Amino acid sequence: MTTLLLSCATFLSTLVPYMISFVIFLVLVEQVSYLIKKRGAPGPVFVLPFIGNAISLVRDPTSFWDTQSANSSRSGFSANYIIGRFILYIRDTNLSHLIFSNVRPDAFLLVGHPFGKKLFGEHNLIYKFGQEHKDLRRRIAPNFTPRALSTYTSLQQIIILKHLKKWESLSSNSPKKSISLRLLARDMNLETSQTVFVGPYLSEEERERFKLDYNMFNFGLMKLPIDLPGFAFRNARLAVDRLAETLSECVMKSKTKMDNNHEPSCLIDFWMQEMLKEITAAKSAGEPVPPHTSDAEIGGHLFDFLFAAQDASTSSLLWAVALLDSHPEVLLKVREEVSSFWSPESDGLINTEQLREMKYTQAVAREVLRYRAPATLVPHVAMKDFALTESYTIPKGTIVFPSVLDSSFQGFTKPDRFDPDRFSEDRQEGQLFKKNFLTFGAGAHQCLGQRYALNHLVLFIAMFCTLLDFKRYRADGCDDIVYNPTICPKDGCIVSLKKRGTRYPNLSLK
Repeated sequence: MTTLLLSCATFLSTLVPYMISFVIFLVLVEQVSYLIKKRGAPGPVFVLPFIGNAISLVRDPTSFWDTQSANSSRSGFSANYIIGRFILYIRDTNLSHLIFSNVRPDAFLLVGHPFGKKLFGEHNLIYKFGQEHKDLRRRIAPNFTPRALSTYTSLQQIIILKHLKKWESLSSNSPKKSISLRLLARDMNLETSQTVFVGPYLSEEERERFKLDYNMFNFGLMKLPIDLPGFAFRNARLAVDRLAETLSECVMKSKTKMDNNHEPSCLIDFWMQEMLKEITAAKSAGEPVPPHTSDAEIGGHLFDFLFAAQDASTSSLLWAVALLDSHPEVLLKVREEVSSFWSPESDGLINTEQLREMKYTQAVAREVLRYRAPATLVPHVAMKDFALTESYTIPKGTIVFPSVLDSSFQGFTKPDRFDPDRFSEDRQEGQLFKKNFLTFGAGAHQCLGQRYALNHLVLFIAMFCTLLDFKRYRADGCDDIVYNPTICPKDGCIVSLKKRGTRYPNLSLK
């Protein structure tokens, strides 16, 4: 037995040098491959084997992306390496538009997240190309007509009011009379999305389970993509499956309701109302059922809407509060404008015409979205080698990150200044520098729900400023950017809240 063990030890000891040499060879090949892809692009010359700069990205995303932006200040782009993937950061607006306008099978695939296909599944709208993508967007368009948006604004206001009252109560009962808004705003947005998108089709129990699954998904977004049991990324992927299944059940219920000629009360109802017309017409013509009409596929698309609306909106609400607190002259003008159109004592909802006429509040919302674009980066994957400039070609397989935030600080007059008047009818910087305002994307995959998102932010600003007095508790670094996964103030936006008027409005859908 001893002889056998000695023989095994001797054999293994002879293998060790070869194993070490093999590992060194792999590291060398990886490093050479990185340098060949990088060529003259700015970025680190050497990267850690296998993991690259993943540790610094996970540990401090803000610092990591700030470094990429700084590295790309001269050329408009910079390179790096993350977990076996070569990445390219795009700072220049014109180069970003080049990426956005070339989403097609032989150029770029929009992925939304570096490991999005594994996380979201193949069904996601952002992975569609060409005519299939156009047909699907056409079917989704009825969800955002003026009639549908009017229904949503009523629901949004009722939920916003409910949560503002809760926030004020929490602040009043807090020992320090202050609260952090980040998680509270996230919960408000989740309830808003649930109610606007699938309305009456979720029970209270399902809503709570939905909330737990969504939080699990959100947590996994910021972790290393290790798809093994017990890891946050695996939990997030499974949570997406459960959420999509729950939403597909809502689709089935809506189809039944709309088939009985009920009035739409939420987004899925507007969608199913038009879809059922299309299905009926196909059957009458003896044609097959139109594509993209199954409960499971639509449930997946509803999750895509939820993801798009949830975290970006939370980010915008927090920055709106932070920026209004630090710019009291803007806050005063918002309050004056809103009071000329809406009074809480009227117990009436802000209608779509009043919302449209709140020009300054609309400008404030747009400036919040420019100054602190919530989803700062829009990941794409290069499907083939692509000539980015005359001197640099993006290698196939590269993850490309056009920076929406960097574009927001290009072109505009004094872009480092928070200045809602830049969107006024007099200055019209929104039109003059339209190509630099990429908060809702550009090209064929531009956000379908941007009017809904903007309405939500305007309604929140109008109601928050009118119904509450607020004071931000400021500390060093409180306004520093952190990724959660969209950008938020570092302190989570800590404020104290007090009711402004004698009472809150009594809002209802009647």
